[in-house]
Amino acid sequence: MRKIVLATGNPGKVREFSAALAGLGIEIVPQSAFAVPEVEETGLSFVENALLKARHAARHTGLPALADDSGLVVDALGGAPGIYSARYAGPGANDRANNTRLLAELQGVAEAQRSARFACALVLLRDATDPLPLLCQQTWEGIILSEPRGTGGFGYDPLFFVPTEGCTSAELDLARKNQLSHRGRALAQLAQELKLKPVSAVD
Repeated sequence: MRKIVLATGNPGKVREFSAALAGLGIEIVPQSAFAVPEVEETGLSFVENALLKARHAARHTGLPALADDSGLVVDALGGAPGIYSARYAGPGANDRANNTRLLAELQGVAEAQRSARFACALVLLRDATDPLPLLCQQTWEGIILSEPRGTGGFGYDPLFFVPTEGCTSAELDLARKNQLSHRGRALAQLAQELKLKPVSAVD
């Protein structure tokens, strides 16, 4: 089984990626297992930050590396919070603080102008100098509500209304969310790409 290092120390994300790529002869190992330090995300796009994280993990471990970067893009805010979604309310901000700032920024904006999308960029590198990374990008369209709904999920999920489902991301069951979400569909795209190529293609 081929090991691929995942540029995260989050055990929940490791489980999610492992489940999505099950049966492909791949073992997902978190970068924390190799004591890889966090890298500063200095990119100006989700793709750039995912590449930074994947190259950093590959360089430190000598293994193929997989990384993702994702966030919320709100049209009325010119694409904000975007790549700064996790720290929208400042360094170390929690979900509640980020949601509070988002609502404040959108105060007075009509629902028709509150269109938004979650975006995810996934990058797989064969090694740290790979000139042709495997890139998967997906988005998830929605509308930002004026108050939170639902107790599931995390981040901006309670404010992200999904018109096709008639509820927020925080009100969806996990299986359905994984089918619809930006990260879930990017992972499905990655799994499909890897099925078309032998695992040795990432050796």
